Amino acid sequence: MDKATFIEMIKDYRVAVYLILIIASLIVIFPHPGPSGMSSNLQFGLDLDGGSWIQLEFQSAVVTFKTDEPLEQFVTDLKTRMNAEIDVIDQKTLEIRKGVSEEDVRSNMSALKGELISYNSGVTKETANDVKRIVENKINSLGTQDAKVYVITGLNGISRYLRIEMAGVSMAEAQEIVGKQGKFEIRIHTQGNETEHVLFGDSIKSVANPAQNPPNSNEWGVSFVISEEGAKALQQAAVSSGAVKDPENHYLDMILDGKTIYSAPLGEDLAAELQTKTTSNLLASTGAGEEGRDQAALLEIHLRNGALPVEVKIAGSGSVSAELGEQFKFWCVIAAIFALIAVGISIFIRYREPAIVLPMIMINASELIILLAISAFFIQLDLATIAGLIAVLGTGIDQLVIITDEILHEGKVPSPNLYLKRLKRALGIIVASAATVLIAMLPLAVMDLSTLRGFAIITMLGVLVGVLVTRPAYGRIIMSILSK
Repeated sequence: MDKATFIEMIKDYRVAVYLILIIASLIVIFPHPGPSGMSSNLQFGLDLDGGSWIQLEFQSAVVTFKTDEPLEQFVTDLKTRMNAEIDVIDQKTLEIRKGVSEEDVRSNMSALKGELISYNSGVTKETANDVKRIVENKINSLGTQDAKVYVITGLNGISRYLRIEMAGVSMAEAQEIVGKQGKFEIRIHTQGNETEHVLFGDSIKSVANPAQNPPNSNEWGVSFVISEEGAKALQQAAVSSGAVKDPENHYLDMILDGKTIYSAPLGEDLAAELQTKTTSNLLASTGAGEEGRDQAALLEIHLRNGALPVEVKIAGSGSVSAELGEQFKFWCVIAAIFALIAVGISIFIRYREPAIVLPMIMINASELIILLAISAFFIQLDLATIAGLIAVLGTGIDQLVIITDEILHEGKVPSPNLYLKRLKRALGIIVASAATVLIAMLPLAVMDLSTLRGFAIITMLGVLVGVLVTRPAYGRIIMSILSK
């Protein structure tokens, strides 16, 4: 290819966009020497970086029922009989936030003149997303990097499990961070050691940073805001228990996973206020000095992130050592290189022309660079995404072969007008094929299957990059080459 033809080729907008994207991708990936070998901006999941995963099971059930009793009275009586928090989803559906069997629910409903229609272990997707948000917040507040949280939801819309993957974290650390997540509750002392439920953690709307109260004093505390419903529940509990008239002998307990993490008498100012109205702004005092500040910092985490609306238990766990992760990285690189070599050999046997084979290999390899750069922003590379990248190599070369075969019909190089007509026809075939792949991969990308989503997303991105960028660029490049 002479200089004039080359300059004309790279001035074409399709080739120019392709080259700009390759350069930008290399800048984004930024491969450079690091303290322990080559480093980059790529994010690696626990498969390649080592780490741990934990799967939590929701201790709850979603049931449908029918009864002739008034709904509010039926639910109130059921709460009392089962000693459980029950959320009304609709007129015939309840979320029982307690680990209960189908037989228990059926017998208790029968005793209340109700009938159980269906039973599903788990929670509604809305509750599961609340738990996911809380767990993510706690993980982030503790400074844990490269963590992914997935809600695993069945086709019936009921979420039974929550999966947490933490790259670079040992199993002991992972269980310390996540495994102790549980139900957060505030209770008020009624008389003696007896307590009464006030509200759960999902009533806490916002939490302030630990601060001195009053300002510039040595006393520390954490301010937080509860919902309007929570404020009404607090006032009702404080009045009915007599705490508003004798606050010193009526403590408020904050309980996480059955363990009391904070207990203090109702404040006199708060007690006086609750006699006449509700209040949403509360302050938990933790004491003076360094100890008070440390307690305030710990309480802030519990208030902000430990408030799961349902209890959970560890249903499964696993880990990948850092050494094994490094081995996986090495073999993934080797697999990609061998895939490129195999592709190169196959198309060389078909065309016997280096001027055709080399651009095809270049385009194929450059797609991987572009996809790696895109993944650096929002996807962690694990074995599933690597499998998707290798799959893109295969589907990509298929489409390049379609373009080349359409152009070289009967082994002849067509005239420019006929070339463009054949290229347009080849791209039409490719677009139809790409649409099929996108439709096939879409369910895997949107379903809560953590191990397959990365594969589906990378495959879909590879198809889009190919159709929008690399296939048109290849058509223009091969035109310049074949014209000579």
